[in-house]
Amino acid sequence: MSTMSEGLFPRDAGTADAADRLGRFDRFLRQARDLPPMRTAVVHPCNAEAIQAALEARDEGLIIPVLIGPAEKIQAAAERAGLSLAGLQIDATEHSHAAAEHAVALAASGNVHALMKGSLHTDELLGAVIASHSGLRTERRISHVYVLDVPAYSKPLIITDAAINIAPTLLQKRDICQNAIDLLHLLGVEEPLVAVLAAVETVNPAMQATLDAAALTVMAHRGQITGAKVDGPLAFDNAISLDAARIKEIVSEVAGQADILVVPDLEAGNMLAKQLIYLAAADAAGLVLGARVPIVLTSRSDTLKVRLASVSLARLAVARRSAGALPL
Repeated sequence: MSTMSEGLFPRDAGTADAADRLGRFDRFLRQARDLPPMRTAVVHPCNAEAIQAALEARDEGLIIPVLIGPAEKIQAAAERAGLSLAGLQIDATEHSHAAAEHAVALAASGNVHALMKGSLHTDELLGAVIASHSGLRTERRISHVYVLDVPAYSKPLIITDAAINIAPTLLQKRDICQNAIDLLHLLGVEEPLVAVLAAVETVNPAMQATLDAAALTVMAHRGQITGAKVDGPLAFDNAISLDAARIKEIVSEVAGQADILVVPDLEAGNMLAKQLIYLAAADAAGLVLGARVPIVLTSRSDTLKVRLASVSLARLAVARRSAGALPL
């Protein structure tokens, strides 16, 4: 794999030491800074937070932002916040829907290499991305990944999908799983370890999540999911704790050291991610995958470190794809 991804995902299991903890998201940022900034469409940045996020990423050398939306609203929001838009390209559109369509057109034509959500609704942006005529749609279902830096875990941990797919079918879960695997390939992990979560680690016909997990495991063995070791059903404890897996006598190459947690549905994933963020002091960068370009989703509650990590992940993924790795 490319040297730019070295050290991003330490492979040892167990609790992280302080030095590794301080450097995880910093490693993403450091590697991304070594690359030329990518042109990024910032879609409908009509509040201070969206403009600030774009300026922060620009100042770190990660992106060349193209602001898309009603020019007067963008200017007014910047003035209220005391932010300068000097030197930035602003593509004026009438409203948020037009901004989303214009951003998608720029990405489809190669004029920008990533999308970054501004102050419009996520559904509005993603609706433009997956439209049949968008040029960004692929055969894959789009899905969201949280890349979490959890203090008690030895390496970054992906939770998917916790933001887009509400109650995914088995085939949709297959795409959700493959999208996350492909992202880790782009970031230098040759064979990610994927735990498909359920409440228990045994198959129970009354629990659909266990049936889907078992099916996904078999699909990976049959080549319908590629490039990873997939195992499930696994409960959360034995997916991330070697001790828990040993106590329950689970024989698995994934148990206790998962890179990716595939959750049963959006509600489970959202609650799990937010529990780790608010009760375990985890940082969570977010990306949407499955389209022809990465889509950066940030929240107003995100810290500067998290916002920059999200953009850094997108930048690294674009660079690896350009170098001949798998498409997003």
